[in-house]
Amino acid sequence: MERREYFGTSGIRERVGDGLTADLALNVGRALAADAETVVVGRDPRPSGTFLSDALAAGLAECGCAVVDLGPAATPTVARSVAWEGADAGVAVTASHNPPEYNGLKLWQPSGQAFDSPMQDALTDRLVAESFDYADWDATGARRDRPGARERHVDAIVDAVDVDPDDAPTVVVDLGNGAGAASVDALIELGCAVETLNANPDGRFPGRPSEPTAANCESLCDLVAASDADLGIAHDGDADRMMAVTGDGAFVAGDALLAVFAQAFAGEGDRVAAPVDTSLLVDDALAEVGAALVHTRVGDVYVAERAVADDVVFGGEPSGAWIFPGETLCPDGPLAAAKLVELVANGPGLDDRLAALGSYPIRRDTRAVADKTAVMARVREAVSEAYDEVDALDGVRVDLGDAWFLLRPSGTEPMVRVTAEARSDERADAVFAEANAVLDDAA
Repeated sequence: MERREYFGTSGIRERVGDGLTADLALNVGRALAADAETVVVGRDPRPSGTFLSDALAAGLAECGCAVVDLGPAATPTVARSVAWEGADAGVAVTASHNPPEYNGLKLWQPSGQAFDSPMQDALTDRLVAESFDYADWDATGARRDRPGARERHVDAIVDAVDVDPDDAPTVVVDLGNGAGAASVDALIELGCAVETLNANPDGRFPGRPSEPTAANCESLCDLVAASDADLGIAHDGDADRMMAVTGDGAFVAGDALLAVFAQAFAGEGDRVAAPVDTSLLVDDALAEVGAALVHTRVGDVYVAERAVADDVVFGGEPSGAWIFPGETLCPDGPLAAAKLVELVANGPGLDDRLAALGSYPIRRDTRAVADKTAVMARVREAVSEAYDEVDALDGVRVDLGDAWFLLRPSGTEPMVRVTAEARSDERADAVFAEANAVLDDAA
């Protein structure tokens, strides 16, 4: 039997009825039960989440595992609830920021960290072999509802930040019809005046596409600009991501928001974990406070794996996944929203923080190739001979001192992503051309 690789960079995620079926969810539950006595299950608002979570729970119970059912819940609520419930694992039924025709399964450890590579491999082995240990008829697992998980999440967020209610900013929160209501609850509890947008949970995402990008958040930007709000917050469908809008209605680029968080929460000798495609802006922001950036593979799973180290005080991805390891190892959008509010309440506004950072030109493209594996092998050989500072952690990243470029294969398509950045437009253009020439020669 050909081995199927189920896990991507953020759990299992497929189109419903095609790669993701009730049969697969059932088998994931059966496979997971081999190493677990109790599992927490929750789901985002997608219509398919109901039958997928039912199938998952059935597989768990069939193999003797107890199920704690949170019902509709944000992914960070599910991840945090694993420890709160004394469970062995958690599963969020969600496709995060993907369109409504997709769904998925994100698996969590008691620490709040996503399943790492060895855990994913062990689960995949059982799925491929269909090796399940069914319980006797009188030893199947019980399934119980657990109300109040969102409220507990809100309490944890409020306890983790320090905001004087008299200084709390006015915030517009765009929930994107997703599961992030804990964000609104927490901000109100902190004393913020809050206005919501797309607040009705609806897994069809009628208000805007689920991913909180600049193009998808134009209504939020317009509302913040037209109001007296100090900032805007946007979440994706399962609220593991958080992006921001300044008081004048400008969408904040992910690298810039990463730099703001990194500089605020890191100090002398600290490290911040972020992917290999992170902007030089973050390096320079950290250098100002005596901290440093450590690179990871692309994917919040890998950022969390590196954030376990004692010297890492923060981790993030420009896509909007922010990890505060002192609180939890899962990307927690509502917590990130509260942390941003804390910064604005206790110091310069978001606009001022961004102005102090500046910005650097970055160039990106995606190129189709016939055989990405063979092409990337030739790229690695070529750059290893031509450059001194080469990092093959995820794709091939070349550090030129005043600039860098990255050639990285797509995880799902016959494509190679080309990224280049420098501190001036002219240098960025030159390095981008250099990176494309390397790919041309290898292709």
